[in-house]
Parts: sequence; C-alpha cells; structure tokens
Amino acid sequence: MSKIPSPCIGVCKFRREGHCIGCSMTRDQKSLFKKLKKPKHQAAFVTMLTHQQADLGKYRHWDAAYRKRCAKKGGTCPI
Repeated sequence: MSKIPSPCIGVCKFRREGHCIGCSMTRDQKSLFKKLKKPKHQAAFVTMLTHQQADLGKYRHWDAAYRKRCAKKGGTCPI
C-alpha cells in the first residue's frame, strides 16, 4: 500500500466549532494525521473522517476534492 495523502484539501478555515470548513478536521486531528506512519492507520483515520463529515453535514464537496488530490499526489485513495 502506497502513501495516503493528507485529508486536508487546502482550505484551512476553522469554523463550525473548531472544524475546518474544507475537510472537517480539527487542529488536533490535523496534527494527529501527520504523526500516523502506517498506511492502515492513515486509511482508518480517513474512514473515521468521512463518518465525522456525514455527522456534521455540508462536506459533500470534500470527496471529489480528495480523490483529485490523491490522483495528483499519486497515492492510494482510501475512499
């Protein structure tokens, strides 16, 4: 399994109770993803993030933007 790109899509505006309006991660979650080294842990994090986005709502744009990022980076897309 190749490297998994960060779920960040480059918006990085923290609103919605501390969640980024682009990817739904909090600052702590962004730091945590950077510390994850194993691809299976990174993939599990992205899966958790998609569930978080579904719970929070208004993140339908993220899926397409993240798939595009994965293709550009040449990494594995876990979604």
